[in-house]
Amino acid sequence: MVQLIVGKKGKGKTKYILDKVNTAVRSASGDIVYLDKSAKHMLELNNKIRLIDVSVYPLKDYNEFVGFICGIISQNRDIEQMYLDGFLKLTKLEDNKDKVDDCIEQLEQISTMFHVDFVISMSMDKEELSADMQDKILLAL
Repeated sequence: MVQLIVGKKGKGKTKYILDKVNTAVRSASGDIVYLDKSAKHMLELNNKIRLIDVSVYPLKDYNEFVGFICGIISQNRDIEQMYLDGFLKLTKLEDNKDKVDDCIEQLEQISTMFHVDFVISMSMDKEELSADMQDKILLAL
């Protein structure tokens, strides 16, 4: 399953996703991974959550990012949830928002195949998302 947290920059998406992941770790039976564009939030995360600073990897586009996700999952089959904060920056889709649906659909396929749930924060308004993405919205700020 893929869930989206959407809203303009500065609306509180990161605070919400941090609260959500820290709550989820209490009842998780598998591992949780948090991907971010820096290590800035390391001290705000429960120490059972693996933080990955994606900015240190030379990813060029969203297809490479999807491959990166597959690599993480292939190394740890116990991952049950992945939290992606700052999705447009992580995937290099800030200037190519017309490819957001394709990337999310690929993550949906990965979710189904490997039983990993994705929670994604994205700096877009609900109205900017396609009709296909509307049912994935967990929270719109």
